[in-house]
Amino acid sequence: MTTTSPTNTAVPDLAARAATGRPRFRVGAGQQLKGGPFTYIALVVVGLGSILPLYWTLVAASHDQQRVLDTPPPLVPGGRLWSNLQSAWDQANLGKAIVNSVVVAGSITVATLFFCTLAGYAFAKMRFRGRGVLMTAVIATLTIPPQLSVVPLFMLMSDIGWGGKLESVIFPTLVGAFGVFFMRQYLLEALPYELIEAAKMDGASNIRIVWNVVLPAARPAMMVLGMLTFVQAWNDFFWPFLALNQENPTIQVALGQLSASYTPDQSIVMAGALISTLPLLVVFVIFGKQIVGGIMAGAVKG
Repeated sequence: MTTTSPTNTAVPDLAARAATGRPRFRVGAGQQLKGGPFTYIALVVVGLGSILPLYWTLVAASHDQQRVLDTPPPLVPGGRLWSNLQSAWDQANLGKAIVNSVVVAGSITVATLFFCTLAGYAFAKMRFRGRGVLMTAVIATLTIPPQLSVVPLFMLMSDIGWGGKLESVIFPTLVGAFGVFFMRQYLLEALPYELIEAAKMDGASNIRIVWNVVLPAARPAMMVLGMLTFVQAWNDFFWPFLALNQENPTIQVALGQLSASYTPDQSIVMAGALISTLPLLVVFVIFGKQIVGGIMAGAVKG
C-alpha cells in the first residue's frame, strides 16, 4: 500500500515571490490607493452630516415662524430669506457686532500666533534653567476650568476701566497654553538644531533666526493654529456675554439678544445664525488651501 503526500498547489510560494523581490502590494511614485464602495459611502455620509446643519439653517431662515414649527418641517428653502436677514440685521445690530468680532478674533489670532510661536520655539530648542518646570506649569493650566477665573477676571477688568470694552475680551486671551504646547511639539520635529547652528555660524542674531528660520519652518503649524484660534474666538459666547454690553456686542452676544425674548422668532434667529456663519466660510475659502497644506505637512512630519 502506497501513500502520497498531499500538496497544496493553491497556496502561492511566498518564499519564491520574496526571492524575486516583487512585493505583494506596490504603489509607485505619483500613484494613489483606490477606495472601494465602502469608502465612498462613508465619505457621502460624513459630507451630508457636515452640510445638513448649515442647510437646515438656510431652510429655517427662509420661512416664517409658523412654517418652521410645522410638522413635518420644511425641507426646501422658502421665499422669506432676504426679509428675515434684514430683520435680524436690524434687530440685533449685526453690522457693529460683526465688526467687533472681526477685531476681537483677528487680534486674538495674530497675538496667539506671535506669542505661541516664540514660546514654542523657546521650549523646543533653547536651553535655560527651569524649562521643564515652566512647561509643566503651562500644561497644568489646561486642567483648570475657565469658569473659575471669571469672577476675579471680571473684577480686574472693572478696576482698570475696561468694563464693556473690547479690550476686556481681547487681552485675557492673547496667548493660550494649548497654542504654546502645539507649537512646541511641532517645532521639536520640524526645526533641526543643525539649521539653527548654521544660522548662528553665519552671524545671525536671535531675532534674525526667528524671522528667517523659525517662522518659515513653523508656517504650516501656524496656519492650523490660526484657524483654530480664529474659530474659537469668533464663536466664544460665555466671557464676551459677561464682559460686554448690548451697545457694544460681538456677534455671538448679538445673536443671544435675538433669542432673549419670551417667544423668540426662530426664523429670525436662524437668519442671524446664517449671517454669523458666512464670515467663517469666507475665511476658510480664502485660506483653506494653506490650512489643509499645514495639516498635511504636520502629518508628514509626524
